[in-house]
Amino acid sequence: MAKAPVLTPRADDFPRWYQDLITKAELADNGPVRGTMVIRPYGYGLWERMQQDMDARIKETGTQNAYFPLLIPQSYLAREADHVEGFAPELAVVTHGGGKELEEPAVVRPTSEMIINDYFSKWVQSYRDLPLLINQWGNVVRWELRPRLFLRTTEFLWQEGHTAHATYEEARDFAARIQRHVYADFMENTLAMDVVLGRKTVKERFAGAINTLTLEGMMGDGKALQLGTSHELGQNFAKAFNTRFLSKEGTQELVWQTSWGSTTRMIGALVMMHGDDDGLRVPPRLAAVQAVVLAVKGDEAVLAKVREIGDQLAAAGVRVHVDDRTDTPFGRRVVDWELKGVPVRIEVGPRDLENGTAMLARRIPGGKEPVAIDSLAGLLPTVLEEDQALLLRQSRERRESRTSEVSTIEEAVEAAAAGGWARIPWADLGAEGEAKLAEHAVTVRCLVTEDGAVPESEDAPGNVAVVARAY
Repeated sequence: MAKAPVLTPRADDFPRWYQDLITKAELADNGPVRGTMVIRPYGYGLWERMQQDMDARIKETGTQNAYFPLLIPQSYLAREADHVEGFAPELAVVTHGGGKELEEPAVVRPTSEMIINDYFSKWVQSYRDLPLLINQWGNVVRWELRPRLFLRTTEFLWQEGHTAHATYEEARDFAARIQRHVYADFMENTLAMDVVLGRKTVKERFAGAINTLTLEGMMGDGKALQLGTSHELGQNFAKAFNTRFLSKEGTQELVWQTSWGSTTRMIGALVMMHGDDDGLRVPPRLAAVQAVVLAVKGDEAVLAKVREIGDQLAAAGVRVHVDDRTDTPFGRRVVDWELKGVPVRIEVGPRDLENGTAMLARRIPGGKEPVAIDSLAGLLPTVLEEDQALLLRQSRERRESRTSEVSTIEEAVEAAAAGGWARIPWADLGAEGEAKLAEHAVTVRCLVTEDGAVPESEDAPGNVAVVARAY
C-alpha cells in the first residue's frame, strides 16, 4: 500500500495544498479570533528578511521611518468621503476603554492616511519642508469575511509609505519610482517573482486616490494576486486636512501626495508561486538558511565533518545551518527541510566520508549528486545564483504560457476559467465590459500598454486590460 503524500497534491486541491503547506512548513497558525493569524518563527523569519531588504530600498529613496498610533478618532475618517466609503465595511471600532464608554469611538487603523495627514498638515509650512517622505512598519486591521492565512487576514503586517510633494509631477514620478525601483526590483530580484506592472482601472482604484499603480503576480493555479500598490492621492487628502505650504513665489499651495504599501501577503505569494508538491521552494537570496548540512548518522567523524563543512560554507558567505540531530530519523529531517524549502541540502554519512564526498541535493531544480567536499565552498555560491534565476524564469514562463490574447468578453472569461490570464484591448472592454466580467468572478487586474509597460493614463490609446480570477 502506497504511503499517503505529506501534502495534498496541488492538482487535486490547490487551496488544501496551500493550507497543508502553511501548517506543515510551520509558517503560521490560525489565531483565536476569526481571521487573525499567529506567524511562527520560520514564517516570521521570511518576513524579517523581506523587511530588511525592502527597508533598505525604501531608505534609498530618501524616505525615513516613523510610527503613528494604532487608534484613530472615528471623526477623522469622515474627512475624505471616498476613503471612508471604501473602508467602512472593514472597520473595527473601539467604543469602550478603561471600563467606560469612550466620548468618541476610535477606529483600529485599516490604513493610516487619515492620521498621518493630520500630522502632515502640522509639519508642512513651507516649500523647504518638501518633499516629506515617511514610511511606517506596523500592523493594520480590516475585518475580513473570508480569511485565508497570509492572503486575507483581519490583522496583517505591512509597510505603508506616505509622501507630500510640491507639484503633481513630483508626486506622480515618486509613486512610479516606488512601483518600479522598490517593489518590482525587490519582487523580481529577491523573491524571484515575475510581476506585471500596470495601472488600476477607476473601479479598482484605491479609495481616495486619483491613480493606483499595481504589481500583479500569477500563482501556481493561474489566479492573480495583487502584491503591492502605489497610489497618487492628488490633492484629495490635502484639501480634507488643509495641508498647505508657502511656495517659492510666496503663494499658499496645497501639497500633492502619494501612499504605497506591501504586506505579509507576499509570504502567501511565495508559497503559491514557488511551492510544489514537496513543499516550499525559498529563493536563495531571501532564505535565512541557504544550505543545511545533515549528518546521516551519529558517527563522531561524520559529526565533526558536517560541523567543519558548516564553518567553511559560512566563511564563504553562505547562510548555513548544521543539522546534527541524529536522534531524529534522517528521512524525517529530509522531509522537514524539503517542506521548508531550504535551497540546498548537503548530506554526509560514513560512506561519503570514506569517499571524500557529500551528497548535494538541490531543492529548486530537484535532484541530487555526489560532490567533492573540498569543492563545496567554491561551488555553492554559483549553485544558489543559478537556482535563484531558475525560480524567476519558471514563474515568468508560467505567466507567459498561460496568458491568452483575446478580443471578446466570452474569450476572456473562458481563459480565466481555464486557469489563466487574458489580455484584451481596453477600448473593446471598457467599464461596461469590466462590469460584465465581474458577473463571472473575473476582474481587470490592471491596464498595460500593448508591449506590457505601464500606461501614462487610463484612456491612453492602445491600453490593454489584463484580466483574471484573483485571490
